[in-house]
This record gives sequence, structure tokens and C-alpha cells, in this order.
Amino acid sequence: MWTVDGVIIRSLKVNCKVTSRFAHYVITSHVVNSADTAKEVAFDVEIPKTAFITDFAITANGKAFIGDIKDKVTAWKQYRRAAISGENAGLVRASGRTMEQFTIRLTIGPRSKVTFRLTYEEVLKRILTQYNIVIKVKPKQLVHHFEIDVDIFEPQGISKLDAQTSFLSEEQATQLIKKSFSGKEGHVLFRPAVGHQQSCPTCSTTLLNGDFKVTYDVNREKLCDLLVSNNHFAHFFAPQNLTNLNKNLVFVIDISTSMEGQKVKQTKEALLKILGDMRPGDYFDLVLFGSGVQTWRGSLVQASTANVQAAQDFIRRFSLAGATNMNGGLLQGIEILNKAQSNVLGVSNHAPILIMLTDGEPTEGVTDYYQILQNVRNAIRGKFPLYNLGFGHDVNLNFLELMSMENNGRAQRIYEDHDATQQLQGFYNRVANPLLVDVELQYPKDAVSAVTQHSHKQHYAGSEIVVAGRIADNKRSSFKADVQAHGESGEFKTTCLVDEEEMKKLLQERGHMLENHIERLWAYLTIQELLAKRMKLEGEEEAKLSAKILDMSLAYQFVTPLTSMTMRGMTDQDGLEPIIDKPQEAFVLPARQQPSPTDPSSVVDKLPNRVTGVDTDPHFIIHVPQKEDTLCFNINEEPGVVLSLVQDPNTGFSVNGQLIGSKASSPGQHEATYFGRLGITNPATGFQLEVTPQNITLNPGSGGPVFSWSDQASLRQDEVVVTINRKRNLVVSVEDGGTFEVILHRVWKKSTIHQDFLGFYVLDSHRMSARTHGLLGQFFHPFDYKVSDLHPGSDLTKTDATMVVKNHQLTVTRGLQKDYSNDPQHATKVTCWFVHNNGAGLIDGVHTDYIVPDIF
Repeated sequence: MWTVDGVIIRSLKVNCKVTSRFAHYVITSHVVNSADTAKEVAFDVEIPKTAFITDFAITANGKAFIGDIKDKVTAWKQYRRAAISGENAGLVRASGRTMEQFTIRLTIGPRSKVTFRLTYEEVLKRILTQYNIVIKVKPKQLVHHFEIDVDIFEPQGISKLDAQTSFLSEEQATQLIKKSFSGKEGHVLFRPAVGHQQSCPTCSTTLLNGDFKVTYDVNREKLCDLLVSNNHFAHFFAPQNLTNLNKNLVFVIDISTSMEGQKVKQTKEALLKILGDMRPGDYFDLVLFGSGVQTWRGSLVQASTANVQAAQDFIRRFSLAGATNMNGGLLQGIEILNKAQSNVLGVSNHAPILIMLTDGEPTEGVTDYYQILQNVRNAIRGKFPLYNLGFGHDVNLNFLELMSMENNGRAQRIYEDHDATQQLQGFYNRVANPLLVDVELQYPKDAVSAVTQHSHKQHYAGSEIVVAGRIADNKRSSFKADVQAHGESGEFKTTCLVDEEEMKKLLQERGHMLENHIERLWAYLTIQELLAKRMKLEGEEEAKLSAKILDMSLAYQFVTPLTSMTMRGMTDQDGLEPIIDKPQEAFVLPARQQPSPTDPSSVVDKLPNRVTGVDTDPHFIIHVPQKEDTLCFNINEEPGVVLSLVQDPNTGFSVNGQLIGSKASSPGQHEATYFGRLGITNPATGFQLEVTPQNITLNPGSGGPVFSWSDQASLRQDEVVVTINRKRNLVVSVEDGGTFEVILHRVWKKSTIHQDFLGFYVLDSHRMSARTHGLLGQFFHPFDYKVSDLHPGSDLTKTDATMVVKNHQLTVTRGLQKDYSNDPQHATKVTCWFVHNNGAGLIDGVHTDYIVPDIF
């Protein structure tokens, strides 16, 4: 037997059953500890990000531990430490571009065995004429019985089927992968003997490491593909033999300086190829935005050979310039399309498409997220789709997704990698060939309910529209689907009816599985759509929708962003069950404020120069909304001192920060200090978060999970949501409390600052109680001051003034501070009145009153 430290994977099997695009996967692993001592064993697999876990079970030492799916709040109340024998258990993390890594570890006794079984489900999406089943293979050792078994049942009939791997040669794949299809059924089997797994004839290591991919498509001779079972329907729409529509295409490209290097090189390469692939009947233009906005032509021109070559020359020559005026670039692109759609003869019946590529956040012109969303929405007015491409990890993908979703498009991350050019081209290829516009799939209103999205701005060659819903009792006889759209030949219309005889035959062939999968397909699509819709909502509306998503997730036993799975009966030494969550893409749009007419403190503006926080050597910046002005002060204390930043006695919520030092640049000079450790706590719920430039630790006092700044993660415990944005910042949001941001500052080797440090910013404080205190917290609510007698100061380049505040008369100086809340690398300058002597006279008491024993 082949062992790794005495641990043998006796068998590892992946079974996938697909019924009408709905894929049901079961991964089963039998592991044996052949050693005479207890050993840690791991179940470590990767699953698609699009999938929902539905079941997990462990059988160890004759005991069965079954996964329990419950609402996330209940699960987190029980959860302080997801650990078995001191190791993290059941954590699911993002892994690569399209997968999530599921890992659970436990210790089993000598000469004992354990079985793991994970079940997950997804709806397969048709992309460029095929469905893709991707199974990640990484057993890390030779396996006595290894098997991947894929069984496909498609009522339309299978038109093609293939299987490839990233780890076998073409000759090996032909020999080892058995594949066949006939009529409605397809089958792929990969069952390599140990000798075929070895990386060389005498090696004990495995060559099984990579992707096993099954691709297929279905017959489309019939225009209608309508399935009905168990009071649910699924409608698949992808008509063949349609002529491509010509398109009106505008590219809006970010040319800010952050695009320098490989990003701009790969963007140019992709654009040159895309323009070369355009059809002569297409029309296009290019918009570039940095600090300003420039266009290539300013209006659509035909994709003639001469125009394409001229545009390619323009792309080769453009250079990067300044900041990121995203709003200006988008509105310019929208205006070009709007003018063409209404004024230009011959192109108004083309398919209009707007594609934006950016690598950062708006920093020039309009920078408020919600204002940009509103401006874009009002300019497009639902007339065409907006596709957003976010280049790299620093981009706020959720913002781009929300913008695209509001405008009938979608967003995609372009990963900074050697194949970024191919990623850009791949995205374009999916929208390069529009077949229909204004597609409406309609069903009798009295016969259906809970129908998923059935209106689409455009339909592209190689894709598929899927609609599912419920059919009312006794309404099946009147059920039908009417499809209306516009294509190259004018109006497109068809009506689809249910073939009852065919449905009877299908049920005989596939039985309960068909019934079950159609209903679960509807539930899966509905939950995915509601999760997307939730991004646009706030307050009571969001709460109602979240409750609906939660109910469906529990009813169909899906691990979604609102549910968690605990392992019933399996506990750590504190009696706590491991927890399994679905990771989320970080969501960092600040909460939109709802100002109260009676409470001016409820107005917290997010625009640059209007921020409250503390950063660098620690400079405190206090935005005073009533005055439309900013105050600032420094605190000079020794390294190691812990300062109270926010303290709400009504809830016990607090934020404390510990100073670290940086060597003075010359003898006798003040040693600069920075925040190197933050403690955020909510005692009412037992929540604690320790943040350093190295790690982020949840509930450190009870051995909670530790994350690095390289992670992208979203965590929830009771009323607190923590979002970690890789190598950038983290956001802590407290229900009925505040929203706060921690910025990570990485310093250069040659920097005068010798240690990485943190910045802390307040994004929303209007729900904090009036008793909130601390060096920052005392300024969350209104206070008054007057500034007069402006005159040159001792530094003739600066203005001094007299300030009366809190019954103190102070001399203050007009100066500049740096706000990093939007971009940890590039500060925004904030003009403020500087209060000298550690904020004396402005802060309540003296600064030493804010020194506390520890961060918790």
C-alpha cells in the first residue's frame, strides 16, 4: 500500500449525475491510518464557486457525523473555534479563479479508518456552444481505487461529448478515459490503475494533479425545450440557424497610471485582436479615461479595414495618464451609443453593447459609488447592456457587478496573469455574436408563479437562456411559453407547448431524479438571482429578501451565503462543532446613508476630504458635517501604548489601537509611532477581532481562525460582518452600529518607516449611541466651534486662526493631512484645522485619559 506518514487513501470516487443541466456531485473518500499511533487525516477537495454544498458526512471509528444546515446566525452563535484537535476544520476558501477549497482535518486512532462524503450541486451554464463539468483532481498520493464517473441525461439528446485532463498526455487520455453517448444518455469513466497514476514507472508520487473536464452539448433541432414535472417547469432557449446581428460597440478603457506594466500591455494586445475580429457590418468607437476623458472618434464608425487599422494604431500609441475618472468615461461611452441608436440611419437596429475595463476605483471627477450608479443607470435607461471587466485584485468587483446588473449586463474579474490577454478575448467572444435583442419569455400569469428571470436584453450565439418556475395546481393543461424577440430578419416569435407523451417517457427513463432535479434547478436559479438582487437593496427591503433566501436555502438544504453547515455530534475540546460556510466575494460599497431630518449626525459623507479616521504617525482626521470642514490633531505617545479610539457604553462595542515605533531619522528627534495592532470587540455577542499587519484573528482568546492579508474572505458572527479584501483593507460592519475600515500599509525596504502599519477609518457611525466616546468616537455626534481672526502663522506659508470649541480658545493652523481610505497606496489630501498639543482643548480631558491596558 502507498502511504503518506502512515495514512492511506484506500479509495477516492467522484460521481456526477447530470439531468437537464442540473449537476449533482458526490465525492467519497475512504482513508486508513495504518500506523501504530494516532494520525491527522485530511479531506481536501476543490469545488466550483458556482456550486452549493448540500450534504457532508464523516464516518469515523464506527460513528457517523452528519452535516446540519442552519441559518448562519444560529451557527455562528455556537461557533467560536472551528477546530478538531487544534486544527482549523471545515473552512471553505476561495481557490484560484473558479474554485473553492473545502478542507476538514481530524485525528483518528491507530489502525482505524474514516470515510468522508461531500455532496454539492450546480446548474451548468452553456458557454461558447458547450456545457463544462470541471472536477479538480489532487489526491496527493497514489490511490488504490480512484474513479471519476460522469452520467449525463439530456432529454433533447446529446450532440457531442468529450473529456480532457490537464495532467495526461493525449495518448494517455485516449487509453484511460472511456466516453460514449447515444440519444439522451452520455457516460464518461476514468478509473486509472495505480500504475497509470505513477508520475514515473518507479515513482511513489502521483501524476494526478489538475483539472478533469467533461464538455458536451445537446441537439437543438426543436425550437422548444420545455420540461414540466412535479408542478415545476424548466425552459431552455437557444435557437439555432439565426443570422448574427451587427453590433454597435463602444469600449471604455481605464488608462490611469495604475494600469502600467503588464496590464496595459495585455489590454492593448487583446484590443488589437478584438478589433481585428470585428465584422465589416459592425460599428465601434473607443473611449479612454484617466484624469480626463478622450475618445478615438467621438461617434460610431464602421469596422472597415481602414477604420480598424486606424483604431489599432491609436491603441498602440496611447499612453497612461493620471487618476481614474470612471464616471466621465462611462457617460461619454453611453452618449456615443445613445446618439447612434436614435440618430444614425442604418445602425439603430444593431445590437448596442458597452464594455468597460478598469483596474481600480474612481478617484477623479464623481467618486461616490452611488452617484456613479445613478448617473449610469439614468444615462443608459435600460436600452443596452453594460459589461464591466475588473482587472486584478484591487478592483471593487461588487461595485462593478452591481453596476452591470442594474444595466442588463454582468461583470467579470480579469486575473493578473500571463493569460490576461486570452481572458479578455474570451470574454469578448461570449458577446461577439448577438442573435436576438429584447428577448421576452412569457407564461400564462394565472398558471405560473415564482418565475426566474425571463427578460433578456440580448441573446448571444453559443449561450442559452434558462427559465424555471412553479406551475399552479390544475393549471398544467393551460401552460405554455410564448417567446418574442427581434433578430436580423425582424420580429422573432414562437410558442412552446409541453409534449405530455414525451414527458411520460422521460419520467419512465429517469424517474424521481428528473422530478427532483427540475425542482432543485428552479430553487438553485431562484436563490442565485435573489442573492444578486439583494446587492441593490438596503434596510427593511434587504431584510425581507434575506429572509426569503434563507427560507429557500433551508428548505432545499443549500449552503449559501445565508446558511452554514455544522457537523452534528462532532465537537472540539470546547464542545464546539466545526462550521462550513460559503465564502463570498468581498462587498465593500459603503452603506448608503439615510439622513434623519432631526439628527444631523446621521449624515456621514463618503466623498474625499470628508472622512473621520486615524492614519500614519498617528494623525487624527475629524470630519464635521455641520461645518463642511475638517479638524485634525496628532497624538504623541510611546510605542506599546494602547489608545481608546471608539467606546460605546450602551453596547460595549469598542476599538482600541496599540502603537508601534519607527526609529527616529536623527538623534534627539521624536520617534514616530503608528498603529500596529487593533482590537475590535462586541462583548454582547462575544465577538473579538485582532488585526495586525501580518494577520487577522477572529476571537483570539478562544483560538479562532487566523486569516492573512492574502486571503479574500467574508465572515459573519451574530450582528458583525467582517470582509477581508486581499492585501488592501478589511471592513467591519455592525448591525445597528457602525461600519469601519482598516487599511493595510506595506512599507518599502528603503522607507524611513521600518514597519508595516494600519490605518483606521469610520465609514458610518450614525447608529452609534450618543454616549459613544474615545479619541474618534466622541466626534460621532454634533459639536460646535467657531474660527476667527485668520492671520499668517509662525510658518509664513500657513494660516493660523483662533478657534473657540468646548469653552476653550485655541490657536489652530490650516494644514493638510492624508486620507488613504479609498486607496492604501495613493492618499487624498485633506485640508483641515490642526489642533496642537495632542488635541488639547478639542478632545475631552487630556490625551492620557484615553490610554487603556490592552486592546480588549
